[in-house]
Amino acid sequence: MVEIGSEEELRALLGEVAPRSANKERARLHPRDREWLAASPFCLVATSAADGTCDVSPKGDPPGFTLVLDDATIALPERPGNRRADGFRNILSNPHVGLVYLIPGRTETLRINGRARLVRDAPFFDELVVKGHHPQLAVVVEIEQIFFHCAKAFLRSALWRPETWTPDALPSHARITKDVMATEESLEELERYYGPSYAERLYKG
Repeated sequence: MVEIGSEEELRALLGEVAPRSANKERARLHPRDREWLAASPFCLVATSAADGTCDVSPKGDPPGFTLVLDDATIALPERPGNRRADGFRNILSNPHVGLVYLIPGRTETLRINGRARLVRDAPFFDELVVKGHHPQLAVVVEIEQIFFHCAKAFLRSALWRPETWTPDALPSHARITKDVMATEESLEELERYYGPSYAERLYKG
């Protein structure tokens, strides 16, 4: 492997940044950013602990699940999950986060970088209720950088083209879980757990 060891070497390989890319960053929400957040049902949250340990966690809810508190602050509700709290533990030691917001069918994404806090309750929690579920906590992000990311990765991957989808190319999630984890449940028990009733438990602790 021939490694790259400096930013100068990297820039020589990639070339200079185009003005449109270099100048697209903002520090406050534009009305178009608000529209995107209102339409997005899904985002990825990247965190890093003080020791450099990284995590990327998916977050999803009905479109508009991210609440805009003001032009420089947003809040993401937390729903029942696996309780590992990897990203949350990272935030406690290093508040820097990166978020990527997707809209199904759109090949652009909205990227937000900033500083996060974990909030266990606040008056705005009432605005984050979904199907009667009051969020367990919220990640409040103070925006430092926001911009739209180009479509190239989604176009190359053909992510939103149904004719390219092959979900049955891999075993069921229950089968994968049984193969990669030392779990006491039988395959049949895991198939039932991840079956149709799984979706019915999305907002139950």
